[in-house]
Amino acid sequence: MGIKRILRGILRKYNQFIWLFGRWPMIWLRTLHLRIVAVEVGKSPFVGGKCVFGSELHIGDYCNFNGMSFIGGGKITIGNYFHSGIDCMVITQNHKYEGEEIPYDSTFEYKNVTIGDCVWFGNRVTVVGNVTIGEGAIIAAGSVVCNDVPACAIVGGNPAKVIKYRDKAHYFKLKAEGRFH
Repeated sequence: MGIKRILRGILRKYNQFIWLFGRWPMIWLRTLHLRIVAVEVGKSPFVGGKCVFGSELHIGDYCNFNGMSFIGGGKITIGNYFHSGIDCMVITQNHKYEGEEIPYDSTFEYKNVTIGDCVWFGNRVTVVGNVTIGEGAIIAAGSVVCNDVPACAIVGGNPAKVIKYRDKAHYFKLKAEGRFH
């Protein structure tokens, strides 16, 4: 009973803080945390949701994170104007299963992930290591990306497969005009 009362008190104080100051102090703190833990961060990142930054991160300009987890010790490179939904995950580390112990060894394999410019993740997207996501790609909600994604592809499913492609001429015209959101 005592723990529940303490947790309710903490939640009440948090809600009062948000009511008084809005979301911006939390966004500012999360963005500051990103700037501290990432190897490289471009201009004006936005961290609107709870994020876990646990990999070697290289982030481009104007990236928007609404709830991402970067898990593992591999390198993650994200281009400019990236947007994510909530509960997305990028995994860059696996246990070795063909070592000297079962079910898996105590050592890890580290894998890299590269995400191009203007990529958009829907909610609950999972990306595993050794994957490159091309520029302008859209990853549908709930997708598990295990293979490379071509530029301007719209992919979805588990494992993620190409559903269709964006109009590349229109995409590159908008990019050349600097029409970013």
